[in-house]
Parts: sequence; structure tokens; C-alpha cells
Amino acid sequence: MGSLYVGSSGLQTSQNALNTTAHNLTNTETTGYVRQQVQQSSRSYQTLSVNVSSICNQQVGLGVTYSRVKHIRDYFLDKIYRRESGRSMFYEVSTEVMEEVEGQLGEMHGEAFQTSIEDFWTAVQELTKDPTSSVTQGLLVQRGAQLIQRAQAVYTGLSAYQDNLNLQVRDYVDKINSYGKKILALNDSIRAIEAGRVEQANDMRDTRDQLLDELAELVNIEYGEDVNGDVWVQIEGVDFVKGPRIFEMGLYTDDKTGFYTPFWPQNASYTEDAFGNKNYDIKNAHVFHFDREISSDLNTDIGGLKATILARGDHRANYTDMAPDKYNSTDNYVSQSVIMNVQAEFDQLIHNIAMKVNEILGTAAGAITGNASYQDANGQTVTVDKYWLADSDGYMRNDDGSPIQMFAKNGADGYQKVTLKGPVKDAEGNTIVDENGNPVDVEAWVYVPENTNDPTAEPGSIYTIMNLQIEPELMQKPSMLGFRLPDGSEDKATANALKDAFTAEDYTLNPNVEKRSTFVSYYTDLVSQIANTGYVSRSIYLNQQGAVESISGAREQVIGVSSDEELSNMIKFQNAYNASSRYINVIDGMLEHLLSTLGV
Repeated sequence: MGSLYVGSSGLQTSQNALNTTAHNLTNTETTGYVRQQVQQSSRSYQTLSVNVSSICNQQVGLGVTYSRVKHIRDYFLDKIYRRESGRSMFYEVSTEVMEEVEGQLGEMHGEAFQTSIEDFWTAVQELTKDPTSSVTQGLLVQRGAQLIQRAQAVYTGLSAYQDNLNLQVRDYVDKINSYGKKILALNDSIRAIEAGRVEQANDMRDTRDQLLDELAELVNIEYGEDVNGDVWVQIEGVDFVKGPRIFEMGLYTDDKTGFYTPFWPQNASYTEDAFGNKNYDIKNAHVFHFDREISSDLNTDIGGLKATILARGDHRANYTDMAPDKYNSTDNYVSQSVIMNVQAEFDQLIHNIAMKVNEILGTAAGAITGNASYQDANGQTVTVDKYWLADSDGYMRNDDGSPIQMFAKNGADGYQKVTLKGPVKDAEGNTIVDENGNPVDVEAWVYVPENTNDPTAEPGSIYTIMNLQIEPELMQKPSMLGFRLPDGSEDKATANALKDAFTAEDYTLNPNVEKRSTFVSYYTDLVSQIANTGYVSRSIYLNQQGAVESISGAREQVIGVSSDEELSNMIKFQNAYNASSRYINVIDGMLEHLLSTLGV
């Protein structure tokens, strides 16, 4: 009678194996699904007798059992795939940012900023042909206004894209935290199912592994499984999911820029206000530390979140960030941020054009070079090395006597009238004295210095793209330029000085570049730099994408479902089922024959 159980076990095991095969076939196209493999083993043998002399036991088998469903994975391929997919997304983000920057500059859409510079350069050349013509003077002012307008459009576009990246940072952090919560919930469910050591929660494990795949694209992770079957996760070396807890990533919002910075609340100190709101100090709680070089050897080029933050930067950059000590400072990663680098280099171009043109016009207005001092509104002594006497003849001056500026600051004066403390020298280098020969205090116009040390404290004090305009009075009356000296002759020298300013190779893109450029070639070099950097990023990304596809292919050979293999298994298990059925029929026939023979 016991032989029936052997056949019954075959039926049950084959049926379970068929169910597993059908499950594999059903999930052939399911993302993250890992094929399940049936493992069979023999049931315990029943001992009928023991032969002591020959040490040979008489045993009867009890059939086959469906011991477990094996979860087919390769730990090392998973680890390599997740690391390289994170690196691939890092360079994918970098490539997308470079392409967007190229688009913002308009080089790909027929609206190149290069045209604005060339038009202004053409206006300067036309001016040198006939400086006193109101037509050429009007053209110069008009082209200057167009240059500023187009520059502001480009800078605004870069800033808007910076804001979009900032929103992506927030979305990525929300997604990362949601992944952590799901992994924690799956840990609990898997532990509950597998606690009895009867079932394996393979489908839940597949879902959890898929979450790890997606998490690894966003950040650099380390992970493992403890003795209870729970997965622990670290991000950038800091615990994220561990035991029964998730340490969610926080977002710190900068009051000035509105930019988000990911941080670890558990590592940050904080104070509470009267309403119980926490004000965090994230100095020692940053998720990412950008003082380390971005390198594949150091594994610092992994994760879309890091790439997005790095591309966005930490503020709106301008020409003041081009100072060598700031540009290469670990506290200010403008040199590593694509958008900040372009913002700063682009702003530097417009700043240099504005300052050079204003300097040339200021020289024509009778600038006197020499040390002099005055007291500011706070009673502090200020020393200047250039000034304009208030009682000058008025050439290249506004109605109030201040030197004409073509490029002026919005809402802030470029010059201020002060009383210089004697002795003060005149244009010929002679000390200005009274009728008794004593040095006297003199009213003069002086340049209002820019606050380049902390431009955020006085943003209106600097000549930056978003703070520039054509001087309103000059915009209304371009003929104020005149270009006619007090003796009635044409001021060819000032016109030629403007022309020479555009052909002088006095400018570099940033402190790390040695090639010197003119105003026109500077922008060409900037575009070339962006194109070259984009080409490099794109090449790395394509190579990395190929590597990820290769690893994914190797991994799919291990975890992927092959319909041909599963159909073959289906036939095998179906035949095994039929064989067990026939075996039971034979045993049933034998028992019936024996019982009828015995007359039962």
C-alpha cells in the first residue's frame, strides 16, 4: 500500500514544478523578475530491518519531494551592474546638461549669441570710419543694447535650467526615500513569510532587488543581507536602511538661492523655534562631499543625484567667481559645475566688454591718474587712483558733469561726486592750489568700487549681466558721445581705442586656461570648450552604456527567463506527471489483482 505514496509524491512534485514553470513563462516580460528553478530531492527512507552482520539495512523509499524553488541570482554580477549603471547615469546627466547648455547659447538653433558680439564689433568698426556721425553713434548704442538684451536672455535661460535641475534634486531625494521605505516594508514581509522556513518569498525578493537596481542609478550604494533576510543599505557610506529603521535623506533649502542640499538629519545639529520647527546646521551632515576629485578610480562618479547637484552648482555664478582663489577653492565648486562655469565665463565676457568700453570713454572724459582720498558717508577714508575733476570742460560728460558710461548698473551709480582732500593734481600733474598757493580740497567724480569680495551683500554694486543696462540718457540721446574734441576736431583716438580693445588678446576663459583671446574669439573659445566637454561626456556615456549593456546581458543569462528552456521543462515535468500517474495505475491494478486472488 505504501507504494501508492511514492506515485502520489511524484504527482504532487510534478504538479508543483509545472506551476513554477508556468509562473516563469507568465513573467517572461516582467521587469526585475528572476527565473525560479525547481529543486527536487528524495523523501526520507523507511527502514524495514537492520542486518547487523553485513551492516546493510533494508529500506523502502517514500518518493520525491519538492524541496525548494531556487532564486537564481549572481551576487557579483548584481554588484557590478549596479555600480556601473550608477556611473552610466552620472555621465548621462552630464551629457544632457551639456546639450542643454549648447541649446541655451543658441548655437544649434540659428540664434547664436555670436551674432550679437559680431554686430557690436561691426558697429565699433563703423564708428572708426566716421566717429562724429550721429548714425554710427546711434548704431553703436543700439548694438550695445542688443548685446545686453541677448546676454541677459542667455543668462536667464541658464538660470532657469539651473532651477529645473534644482527641482530634479528634490524629486530624486523624494524617490530615494520612497525606495528606502519600500525596501523596509519588503524586509518585513519577506521575514514574515520565510520565518517558518517553509516558503521562499521569491517574487518579493525580485521586487526588492529591482528597487536596489533603481536606487543604484541615483546614488552610490553598498548593501547586503543579514541573517534574518533583511537587506541593509548604505548611501555614500552612511546608513540608509538598517534593521527596522530607515534614515531618510533630508533637504536643506538655502535662503538666498532656494537651492536644495541633501543632508542626513541624524548627523546634523539643530535648534527649535517657538513653533517646534527644526532649524538644521548641516555643516557636518552633507550627503556628498565635492572636495574629492571626480574619478572612476575613486568611484566618485556614480549616481544621477550627485551629477545633477554637481551640474546645478550652489549659486548663480558671475565673473567674481573667476578669481583664482575662488575658482579653485574646495568651498566653491564652480570649476566642477557645468552651468556655474558657463555662467561665470559668459558673465566675465560681458563684464570685460562693459568695463573696457566704460574705461575708454572715461579716459576721454578727462580721467586723471593719481592717488587722492576722501571721506565716505561713514567717515572712513577712501583712497582712489583715478578721478575726474568736477569743473572739467564737459567732453564725454553727462549734464551733471559725471563721465558718460555706455554700460551702467541698474539702480546704482557708476560714479559719485566727492570732495577730494588736498593736495590734488590736475590733468597736467600740477597741484591745485588757492590764490595763496596752498593746496585745496577739490570736488571730483570718482568711480564707485564694486564689492567683489562679497557680491551677494551688495548685488547692485557689480557690473554683471543681470545688473547691466545702457545708460538711460545715452539711450535716448546717442549723440551725447559726440566724439568731437573741444577744439572741434574728430576724436579718432577714442574711436580707435574702442577698435583696439576688440582686437587685443588680453582675456582668458578661466584661471586654468592659458590661451588668450579677444572679445570675439573669447566667445568662440567658450563654445568650443562646451562642445569639447560635451563630446567627452557623450563619449564616456556611450562607452559606459555599452559596458552596462554587456553586464546586463551577462546577468540576464543568469536571471532571465528563456521561453525555450521553460517549454522544455514543461514537457519534462508533464512526462514525469504522466509517468507517476501510470505508476499509480499499475500499483492499483496489482493491488486489485492481489485482493481478488485472496478473495477479499
